[in-house]
Amino acid sequence: MGTAGAAEELVDVLDASGAVVGTVTRAEMRRRRLRHRCTFVIVRSSDGGVLVHRRAEDKDLWPGAWDLAVGGVVGAGEDWERAAERELAEEVGVADVGLELLGEGSYTDAAVDEVARIWTVTWDGPVRFDDGEVVEALVVDRAELAVRLDRDVFVPDSVALCLPYLDLPAGPGV
Repeated sequence: MGTAGAAEELVDVLDASGAVVGTVTRAEMRRRRLRHRCTFVIVRSSDGGVLVHRRAEDKDLWPGAWDLAVGGVVGAGEDWERAAERELAEEVGVADVGLELLGEGSYTDAAVDEVARIWTVTWDGPVRFDDGEVVEALVVDRAELAVRLDRDVFVPDSVALCLPYLDLPAGPGV
């Protein structure tokens, strides 16, 4: 979905315990840094590689940064797993695959306050970027991922929440 359309999406606002306490537009959620739900899907190749991708420059958060997982904001009233499947299909064109739930977590910094669920999926097929949120993607092995994490700018929430599931030590740039 384009940036303008995404700004008007409705998002559930959560309290400290994770209960829904209201609904606002995504633009208001970002502006006020309200706690919300989001999904992460780590895409692994059958040989253990990890799909990393670079976000479009017009993303509302961390434009142009590399990401360890596809995913995004869960819509108001949307089911967690359905949101993960939707994001996987929208961002990299992967659909009709079995998601494996890895865990849950939360992440807060000066830009976001989010509660997340993290999944993984195995995919060896092609990826495509139909919605324009992703501009580049590649599968990297453990060694290359470690180098990239130290060298490139990665989005901090996926590093914090997904890196523990990748069996890699956090490098100095993380």
